[in-house]
Amino acid sequence: MRSASDGELWVARANCIIAGLNLTPVGDGYWLTGLFVDPQQRSQGVAGRLVEAALAQAVGPTWLFCHPDLVPFYQRLGFDTATALPEPLAARLQRYQRSKPLVALQRGQSSLASNPGNSTSV
Repeated sequence: MRSASDGELWVARANCIIAGLNLTPVGDGYWLTGLFVDPQQRSQGVAGRLVEAALAQAVGPTWLFCHPDLVPFYQRLGFDTATALPEPLAARLQRYQRSKPLVALQRGQSSLASNPGNSTSV
């Protein structure tokens, strides 16, 4: 997992690190990348708890890109199809979609014009 220099790394630990993700500031929110859970720890709710902990203090929307097969997992965590992306993410998604199927999801505010103090909770 690579981390952006301005990103925040979040990890879940047992005896060692069992999961991690990266939150990078973008626009008026965050981009969630690199969610990974040790294969032996999967299906135990670790990923969901880690995402919830990371987003608990996040102000503004959070976006992510995922394979279509993962959409139901992220929907259970309160993510929906993104209707608008900050320009840097829109351009990146366009590049990524040239070589793999990806869906953009968003949790929080419904529009880029919303005030970050008015984020919705799910």
